[in-house]
Amino acid sequence: MRRCRSIAALLCLSALLPVNPAAAQDSKRSGKVYEESVSASDHFRAEQARELDAYILALKADKSRLNALFKPDFSSAKAYETSAKGLRKKFAESIGYPPPGTVRGEDASFLKMAEDDLGIYYRALFPVVPGVHAEGIYIVPKGMKGRVPLVISMHGGGGSPEVALFHGGSNYHDMVRGAVKNGYAVFAPQHLFSAPGFPGDIRNRTDERLRLVGTSLTAIEIAKITRSLDFLLKLKEIDPKRVAMVGLSYGGYYSLVVPALEPRIKVVVSSCYFGVQEFRYEGDELSIPSDFKFMDRFSLLRDTEIAALICPRPLLIQAGKSDDASHRDMGIRLAPDVASYYVRIGKPEAFKFVVFDGGHEFHDASAWAFLKRYL
Repeated sequence: MRRCRSIAALLCLSALLPVNPAAAQDSKRSGKVYEESVSASDHFRAEQARELDAYILALKADKSRLNALFKPDFSSAKAYETSAKGLRKKFAESIGYPPPGTVRGEDASFLKMAEDDLGIYYRALFPVVPGVHAEGIYIVPKGMKGRVPLVISMHGGGGSPEVALFHGGSNYHDMVRGAVKNGYAVFAPQHLFSAPGFPGDIRNRTDERLRLVGTSLTAIEIAKITRSLDFLLKLKEIDPKRVAMVGLSYGGYYSLVVPALEPRIKVVVSSCYFGVQEFRYEGDELSIPSDFKFMDRFSLLRDTEIAALICPRPLLIQAGKSDDASHRDMGIRLAPDVASYYVRIGKPEAFKFVVFDGGHEFHDASAWAFLKRYL
């Protein structure tokens, strides 16, 4: 209270003090001030833009950060896995994986849909993070004896498990039922591309909102698969040591990034995706869809580095001879870089890059032959 009274007293006292007439007069004078055209700084603004452009180009070409982070040890598979931990951690951090939140006490659910001569079909639901579930179609082959391998079959952009499975499977062909025909159980998950009653850009909107709270749609959709495996690999019919993942287009993307973070997936087939974003980036850096624009995507985590995180596990990459150039040409250029990892670790046959006679479609023949060999 004394302090407040003192301040008030000072204010009152200052109001009673006489004003210096000369000082008051000086304040009213309008002296000359320096003026300059706004355009005089055009050079400096342009130079700022040029400097940042040069800096970005230098970072694009600089491999020192990658070389410091990832020093592959090819002396053994175990040594290689250990040497890749830093890069794998960086990838997880860049996309906000694992997404925050833990689900406790909620079990998976399997609702029988139908059965046919090949297998029994279930609508499967798995808790992922609080209030969020992975949904998809789970098929168990008929006539199986003992435990069978599991294949994760991932649809592409704008698709769904139903599009990839029913009525001929469109350009997916036998990507789902082919697993069942070969005696494997299959889980075909659903990812978010469109939703009735929601905006047409619901995927991008959801991804941008997730980034603002510390994760991403890529991280969520990877978790939908990895946390589904927590339940699927405990089923009595599944051999938990024999798990593969296949996917077309966007599914080909997920067939790279999921196994890069999930070691339980032992064999991978990525169709009509490898090198797509690198192709776009080379032509126009900002042409990349927003959900591929995670931190360090083109400095530390190109498709070659993501594939390096799958090595030495068997990896088949498919590209259609008649597909768009963006879905083929850069993949052809980058494939030797991936092959070099497998050569140096002593497993050159475990990596295969196939340009098949076809378009933007899943190539059944090479995929199922590859899985038969390694699964």
